[in-house]
Amino acid sequence: MTDRRSELAANLAQVEERIDAACAAAGRKREEVTLIVVTKTYPASDVRILSELGVRHVAENRDQDAAPKAAQCTDLPLTWHFVGQLQTNKVRSVVGYADLVQSVDRPKLVTALSAAAVRAEREIGCLIQVALDADEHGRGERGGVGAGGIEELAASVAAAPGLRLDGLMTVAPLTGPYAGRQQAAFERLREFSTLMRATHPAANMVSAGMSADLEQAVAAGATHVRVGTAVLGVRPGLG
Repeated sequence: MTDRRSELAANLAQVEERIDAACAAAGRKREEVTLIVVTKTYPASDVRILSELGVRHVAENRDQDAAPKAAQCTDLPLTWHFVGQLQTNKVRSVVGYADLVQSVDRPKLVTALSAAAVRAEREIGCLIQVALDADEHGRGERGGVGAGGIEELAASVAAAPGLRLDGLMTVAPLTGPYAGRQQAAFERLREFSTLMRATHPAANMVSAGMSADLEQAVAAGATHVRVGTAVLGVRPGLG
């Protein structure tokens, strides 16, 4: 465990240095960018170490992994983000531990999240996942709504009991006009955020960037970066 703690501490320090440098290069203050450590596939023991090292935001993408892990970490001062594609039959479980769902991309999911949040007497923060590889009113390969659907979905979240509209999220697309152009993709997300905040001024989260492209995300104005591999390492292949 001591070796794992040392490994995580060193990795975390390197990521913090990268964020510091990216903020300096962009003329931004370090406190403008929140690090979310994506702990998917890693055990609760790692989450506990990260908490001891000062991490306050963690993310998961599969409910079957996240639910038991979160249950083991209820004593920790953490904010839990759900970042994966979410099926409606998993919503009730996710609402039990997630503070924010970053992958809201369809009206049916908004309805399910609202009902579960009200039942659990919780307020769940929601980010609209924007698909930059999709047609105007289409859906992305990895989830997300096309640009033409952002406004309607945002209004739906804002009006839904138990939900709070917090902002926008995207994943750098592998296809389409923004493939291989991460910073341009993240700048486009920032533009969508500016438009949305004209109607929903409190929805100021812009979640973009991962281990490989956090610098581009910071340069483009992201408020939150989601980093997994650079902190936790590459998980060995199974089988």
